Parts: sequence; structure tokens; C-alpha cells
Amino acid sequence: MSAPLTPPRLSHVDGPLRRDGDVIVSGHAVYLDDVALPGMLHAAILRSPHPHARIRSVDTSAALRCAGVHAAVSGEDLRGESDPVPHYFDPGLFGFNTADFFALAVDKVRWVGEPVAAVVADSLANAEAALAAIAVEYDVLPSVIEPDDALADDAVRVFDHWDRNVLGVLPFAQGDAAGTLAGAPHRLRERITVGRHQGVPLEPRGYIGSWDPRGRLELWASTQSPHLVRTGLARILHLPEERIRVVAPRMGGGFGHKFNGYSEELLVCLLSKLTGAAVKWVETRADSLLVGAREFSHDVEAGFDDEGMLIAFTDRMLANIGCLASWGGWGMAFMAGLTFPGPYVCGDYAIEVLPVVTNKAPWNGYRGYGKEQAAVVLERVMEVIAARLDLDPAEVRRRNMRPADSFPLWAAGKHLDSGDHRGALDKVVRLSRYHELRGGQAPGATRLRGVGIGFELTPEGGELLGTSVRGHDTSTVRVHPGGTVTVLTGVTSPGTGNETSIAYLVARELGIGIDQVDVVQGDTDRCPFGYGNFSSRSLNSGGAAAVLAAREIRARLAAVAAADFGCEESEVAARDGLLVSVRDEELSIPFAELVLRVYQHGSSDPGVGQALLEVTKVEGPHNFHHDPGQSGLTNAYPMYSSTAAVAVVDVDAETGVVAVTGLFAVGDCGTIVNRNFVNSQLYGALAQGAGGALWEHSPYDAGTGEPLARTFKHYLLPRAPDLPAMVVAHQETPSPFTLMGTKGAGESGVGAGMAALVNAVNDALRPLGASVTDLPLDPPRVLRAIDEARARQSVREDA
Repeated sequence: MSAPLTPPRLSHVDGPLRRDGDVIVSGHAVYLDDVALPGMLHAAILRSPHPHARIRSVDTSAALRCAGVHAAVSGEDLRGESDPVPHYFDPGLFGFNTADFFALAVDKVRWVGEPVAAVVADSLANAEAALAAIAVEYDVLPSVIEPDDALADDAVRVFDHWDRNVLGVLPFAQGDAAGTLAGAPHRLRERITVGRHQGVPLEPRGYIGSWDPRGRLELWASTQSPHLVRTGLARILHLPEERIRVVAPRMGGGFGHKFNGYSEELLVCLLSKLTGAAVKWVETRADSLLVGAREFSHDVEAGFDDEGMLIAFTDRMLANIGCLASWGGWGMAFMAGLTFPGPYVCGDYAIEVLPVVTNKAPWNGYRGYGKEQAAVVLERVMEVIAARLDLDPAEVRRRNMRPADSFPLWAAGKHLDSGDHRGALDKVVRLSRYHELRGGQAPGATRLRGVGIGFELTPEGGELLGTSVRGHDTSTVRVHPGGTVTVLTGVTSPGTGNETSIAYLVARELGIGIDQVDVVQGDTDRCPFGYGNFSSRSLNSGGAAAVLAAREIRARLAAVAAADFGCEESEVAARDGLLVSVRDEELSIPFAELVLRVYQHGSSDPGVGQALLEVTKVEGPHNFHHDPGQSGLTNAYPMYSSTAAVAVVDVDAETGVVAVTGLFAVGDCGTIVNRNFVNSQLYGALAQGAGGALWEHSPYDAGTGEPLARTFKHYLLPRAPDLPAMVVAHQETPSPFTLMGTKGAGESGVGAGMAALVNAVNDALRPLGASVTDLPLDPPRVLRAIDEARARQSVREDA
């Protein structure tokens, strides 16, 4: 067996610029809504105006007579055309309550916005106009909007066949939390709520179904996982997978909003079959804002000693997941509990998560995927401990963190791969000049300065047995006779540029220019089976598989070159477009020339053991523990990225307005392949955390169950002027369990940013005796906390 080749060192850590950046910024990139198939029709969806009602009848006859209409259907019309839509993450696999869902609602609606009927017309305008002609009779039923109401013994059941409005109970515990709390020298209690908000990609979801009468189905989909969509369609439509093609064009942002399992994936296919034409449906912004994510309440109790060491804590967590749906948002409740106790050492804790079903819209996925909840809670606990003991908040965190030399280790039911959490914390303290900022607050000022810290430990690259959440992925590297290279991979890009990094890694292995490498993603006819994009897996799995495939091809070429040079295969390097003898650099052969020779001469040349220059490899992290064995321990998340953040705010004591004046972060995603892209990911994560902490909110009318934020006038995203110039830096603690030491940079930072801002606002309010932990910390909430603190002070003075 030939010796493995040592890959060339990275020549520059920043990495290449995004190869298609000019196409994107100039507006020439092609997205789903730019695709126009011959004879394509357009679909519009009629949605329920009620949070809970029985469907008595749906009359589409008048809509069929409208201009340009080709079809108008109800759920009853489509009954029998398919099996139920497959769940992305079926709670039934865990013994929890579950339900079936179809392309359109049948018998009952359970949230405002649930699809009830659809119209297909020759234009989108005609399809939308015809919706008004559909007559639906409802028997309106009582609804439940808030989790406390949904948990009442006499509460209306969202699903008639469930015994209560709870998906299941998710316990995460270790040690004796109750006993240790009872004897703790100090205890604290906090209630923390995180308001409903969600991912808001620039491009909403969209699908084009095209059903060939000969029995082949093609679906164009703005999806993160095209192969999983194909598998689901094959199952419910009883078609062989080879007769279904799913194409995912360039995506304008994913964030979990574009997981698979949506009813519209099936709907456009059935409408295409019905009409005999391709049918396009694209989500409106109002429809996009119907779905939700992240609505938690935490009742926390913690015990700590005189040194500020956390010794026990409990958290009863209610997750208002809205109505269960076939897409996988509810899993964020699971991750919210699993991520505790974050970066901190605590032997005794008990987390109880209750995913409560209500008549709000379902959750879908959202970046961070619930992992940010542990950061928000734990960082608030650290801040309160510091205040109670009059200790520096940074020092309290350092005392509770593990030393860097303790990794890898088992902790809290997880096998942590690597990290230097104290080092990252110290680095962000220096980067932000934290200690100077802490001394800069002027008591009694109208504008109150606050400084807060947030730290987040983020499980990445998950693999859950029995589901389509897998850790590994597949890539094929194909070298063409002309010397160009195509990489076909099962991972997709949500718009982050991972195709540039994959091309760069393959080019580096083969010693050629990145412009010689093309990366193909998102086409089930061309790419090997893969699981798509989620949980920061692109380079850890698909990229690593491509590297292994490129290494094997390079070894084949090196064997041929070695025969020419009269040296050992291990003495051949690939660089600058050449295969070179490292002992005598006068001996070289151009990469393209050698490739063509292999194709033209085959095994007649010395050294050619395999004349095909195409390799497929499967790779992923190697830190999964699925068999508990004698230890009883399992680990479904192999990598643990982290981010330390410092936020600086000014709070106007008269209006409650929070101005973010500084945001600093140090991220650790293991080995950095492209610093430009990692920086971008961290900037975006901090911005999303800031949105959830201060502005973004999807409120509901408690009486009608109506969502109240369906435009950007009411759903307030952070704008560029709302955020400071963020300052980021990095710490690299490579994972010993991935091929390149990478951990993933796609999720960590959201929770750290949220927590740092919550703590900064509360730090600003401390001189007034006020605190607020009901997110988002918008002006009315902040001003209410200030007014209540002033009222308490007035009562004390009067007494």
C-alpha cells in the first residue's frame, strides 16, 4: 500500500474570495423565482382565517369560472392522491404524540394561515384573484394560544386524539439537583421569556412541480435538502426515486426556514399532475412571517457557593411550538434542553422541557435551532451570581469553565471534543477593552451605559438514529481528460459560499487553481445521495468527503508520476499545476498533461493502477456514540463550537430605547478554512442574536388568535444603522474527530449575542434597581421595568 500524501499547507488563512460574488451583487444570480419552465402555470393558496375550526365545506366552483383558472382544489379533492406528508423529524419516533398532515387541510384547521384550498391559473395575479371566489364554511372552535392555557385540564385539544396538548416530556438531568439546591449557600430564581421570532431569509420558500405524463416527476425547490425531499415524495406518491428529480437552485438564505417536509412540496406536484403543466408557487413575505420559532419561558433556580461556583440548577422550560406540523421546528425544544449546561461545570442539574401545542402557527427551523436558549439562561445566571457576590462577571465565568487541557471529555451526557473557553473569554475581554468599559458608567445619567458578556457552546453536526438527521455525507470528485475537475456533493449551500471552500480544498489537494474546479450541488440526478445543509455540516462532511476523494485521485496520479521520475510515490508533490519530485524539482509534469495521458494510455503506462480519475467518498465526524454499552452514555453531536461575546449599550431612561454601541465576539469553529466566510457567519449570527434580543417579535391577539406581525412594518428586523461596526476575532482549537479539525461556523454566535445584549441592558438598568428578562427588550418593556423600579423606590422613600 502506498504511503499517504501530505496535503500542502494553506497558503493564506483568509481563503479565496467568493467565486460567484460578482454575479450575486450585480443581480444576475438565478434563484427559484427566476426559473420559468415552458407552459408554466402559477398557484395561489387560500389560508385559514381562524386559529381553530372544522371545515364544513369548500366550494371552488366559482373560482373555476374565473379568468385564466386551470384548477381549483380543496383538501377533500386531493384526498387519496398521496399518503400523508412525511415528517422531517417525526415526534412519533420518540414515543411522543404525533399526527398526519396532507397537502391541504382536511376536516379541520388548527392555525391562522393553514392551507385550505389552492388555485392554479395562467398568471399569479389571476390565481390570487380567484381565491376570493372560493367559499369555505367553518364551524369555529375555541382555541388556545398561550401554553399555560393549553396545559389546563379542561383545555381545548388542538388534536382530538391526544390526551393533552403536550408533544411529550423531555427530561435532561444529572446528579441530585433538588438535594444540592436545598443545601446551597446561595440560591437565585429567575423567570426568562424569549419571544416568538423566526428566520427571515431574503428569498422565501418556493417550488415548481412538473409531472411528465410518462411518469417522471421534476421538482424545483428552494430547499436545504433536495435528496430528502425526493425520498419523501417517492414514499408518499409511491414512485421509484429514480423517476423523481429534485433541483435546488441557488438559495437566497436558509436559516432552517427551508428544511423539507412542507406541504407545498407535495402540493405543486399534485397540481402539476392535475393540470398537465408545470406549476410554480412562491411564498409571499406575509405567508413567510406566519410561521414561527423560539417561544420559550424558563423558570430557573440555581444554587451557588461563596466563590461564585454554580453547584446546582433547574429549569422548567415551556416551549410554545404552536401547532405541530410535518416540518421539523419542534426539535428546537429538544436541542434547548440538550445544550445545558453549556460551557460550565455543574454536576447537579435538572431540565424539564415541555413542548406545548397551541393554535399558533407551527415552528419551523431557525438558526441556532434552540441551542441559544441555554446561553440566554446560563449567562443570565452567571450575571446574577456576580451581582449577588459583588464579583466581576467575567471572573465568575472563568471560575466555572473547564480548563483547556481537560478535553476531550464526557460531560453532561455529551462527549465534548475540544475547546479553550477561558482563553476565548479572556480574548474577547481584551478585544473589547471590557474592564475600561465597565468603569465608564456615570450614575444618575439619563443615558445609561451597560456592558454585558455572553458565552455559547454549540453542538454541531448532529446524527440522530432513525431520522434523516445524519452526520456524514457524500462527494464525488471527477477529473476530466482536459484537466478540469467537477465536484458533485450531497451537501448544499444556503447562500454562504461553501461551494467556494469545497472547490478551494479540492484544488489544494490536487495542486491546481481553484478556477479549474467546478462544484455541483442540489441536483438529485447529478449529485450523490446526501443530506443537505443543516447543523454546520457542509465542510465537516461534504467538504471532508471531497478532500478524501481528491487525495485518492492525487495518489493515483502520483503513482504514475513516480514511475516516470524513478522515485517513491510519497516523494511526489502536487503544486502549481504540476506533479513534482520533491527530491529533484527539475522532474515535473503538468497536471493536465498527466491526466490526459492516464485517460489515453490507461494501464499500459507504468504506475497506472486505476485508469478512472473519479472517486466517491463518504465522510463525517468521528465522535458519535450511539451504543450506550456498559457506560450508558451516548453522544449524537460530535463537535462543539463556541463564541464569547461582549455587548455595549446605551439605554435612554426616559424612553426605554436601547442603542447598541459595541458588539465584540471571539469565535471558535476549530480549524478555519476561509476566514472571510467565517467572519461573515459570525457577523450574521450576532445580528440575528441582536434581533431576537431587542426587536424581533411575532405577537398574537390573545382573543382572536390572529398573528399581528405580517409585514416588516410590524416585524422589526435590525437594520444596518441599528448595529455598530462589529469586531470579531477567532480562536482555533481543532477538533480531533474531524478530518480537517473543523467544527462548523454556521450556528454559534446567535446565543452569545442574545445573552450579551440581555446582560448589557440589565447592567445599564442596575443603578435604577430595574431588571428585565422578557425578550425582546423593546422600549415598552424596558420603560415598564424602569417605571416599576422607580415606583418601588418611591414607596421605600415614603415609608
